[in-house]
Amino acid sequence: MTEIPLDAVAYQPPPPYASEKVDADVLGENERWPTAEEEQTWVRMADRIPTAAFLVIVTEFCERFTYYGASGIFNNYISNGYKVPGSSPGAINGGKQMATGLINFFQFFCYICPIFGAIVADQWLGKYKTILVFACIYLVGNLILTLTSIPASIRAGGALPGLVVSMIIIGLGTGGIKPNVSPMVAEQYTRTRPFVRRLKSGKEVLIDRDATIQSMFNWFYWSINLGSLSAIATSELEHNVDFWPAYLLPTLMFVVCIFVFWLGRNRYIRNPPTGSILLRAASCLATGVRQSRAAKRSGQQILNDAGVKVNWMEYAKPSNMINPPASPVAWDDSFVDELRRTLKACKVFIFYPVYWLCFGQITNTLISQAGEMNSGGVPNDIMQNIDPLFLIIFIPIFDKALYPGLRRCGLDFGPILRIFIGFVLAAIAMAYAAIVQHLVYSSGPYYDHPGSQHNDISAAIQIPAYALIAWSEIFASITGLEYAYTKAPQSMKSIVMSIFLFMNCGGAILAFCFNPISTDPYLVKNFAIAGGLMGVFAFLFYACFYKYDRKG
Repeated sequence: MTEIPLDAVAYQPPPPYASEKVDADVLGENERWPTAEEEQTWVRMADRIPTAAFLVIVTEFCERFTYYGASGIFNNYISNGYKVPGSSPGAINGGKQMATGLINFFQFFCYICPIFGAIVADQWLGKYKTILVFACIYLVGNLILTLTSIPASIRAGGALPGLVVSMIIIGLGTGGIKPNVSPMVAEQYTRTRPFVRRLKSGKEVLIDRDATIQSMFNWFYWSINLGSLSAIATSELEHNVDFWPAYLLPTLMFVVCIFVFWLGRNRYIRNPPTGSILLRAASCLATGVRQSRAAKRSGQQILNDAGVKVNWMEYAKPSNMINPPASPVAWDDSFVDELRRTLKACKVFIFYPVYWLCFGQITNTLISQAGEMNSGGVPNDIMQNIDPLFLIIFIPIFDKALYPGLRRCGLDFGPILRIFIGFVLAAIAMAYAAIVQHLVYSSGPYYDHPGSQHNDISAAIQIPAYALIAWSEIFASITGLEYAYTKAPQSMKSIVMSIFLFMNCGGAILAFCFNPISTDPYLVKNFAIAGGLMGVFAFLFYACFYKYDRKG
């Protein structure tokens, strides 16, 4: 936390501290409300992360340890044969296209299920119980994956059906956890007003909710990437022992995940289920379509004050319905206004599928690329861990040094600019990967048909691509999570988070379209087209939404 000297602004006698009894129910010891001038001129800093939020972050670390530890070795598990001399480890012998197709299916399923998970939490169980129930489902999927990867099962042909079944069950479990865990982190911080805290040194800092939420999501994302380093351990186990211990390790970690989450049961702030906002929103939108059509057919269209026909969503308001239903609807006029503002804010997510297409190359085509290069005896699928390593190093630097430093200089980068920078970095990463792939194909002895063999080129040349992707995540992915939470009205946060996560499905669908060129000798085209699309969409994104930063 950066300290602000008292003489940073023109001095005024401050209001008394909470210890002097202003509002003991809201302010803590050595805290006070800021003056108007302080609130306008002081740099806003992040508060400490609550213990309950920290426990949820640790839970996310354990879950991501399991997810990436298992999925990080899917490419080799699917592509290569079992115990083939001179080849990378494998089990199913399905080739690169099968590996890419199944991995894209897994990613698609993992990110379409959060819609269902959000509905269950909002309609019936609440976030805490939903996470706990779906974590148990997730564990069943891990057990199936582990048991079907033992040598006897692989030789009997059980690896492929076991993998598919476990992918579906793990995807369902992820769907119940993913849309609820990040909002639950933010919900543990309950302070809404800026306040001044006096530190032990006597200095004062202005604590702000938005800066705190941004910091919490940065550390939340940091925990994700720390957990993803589990793929290093599972890759080594896969390479040096076998697949079953490689899958057993993340399975055991998920038991720890459930225990850690349960441990905080009495600390969490739990918002009770109040009915699924997603179902209510879907019904509201459908009603708007029906009522606007009815108004058009009957010639009863509504005009605004300027004499212009109103937006079709206005007809979903109970006060504007042409043919009101027999029973009262489950929303009022203000709900429609909030939903409309929410969907307008969500327009920024339309460009994310192309970004997730680029990001997804880490878990399939870049691993295949590394398998065609000389890795010095290091498993090819261990290379993907360069990305989280960079994130673990740079997220604290961005959170504690870069962003506060920019704010002190008056350069508070808005979310749209940060997302744009992330998109550009992803485009550059794909362009670089295309160049690397060209160098792979230009190297002997196997040139553009290496199969599972290695050409004479070092895999270390891949490192800049992973670094660029990592930096793009800090700007685009973390900011997207932050934007999804902070820009949504309180009642609409589940909708915004579900839409943001659903964009990953769009990326997986685009990846299916790339499947024909996701194998040799077409990988240069694969990377080049992905990078070109991302570059075009990055500038389109900024041209469409740069004004959002000005609006705040």
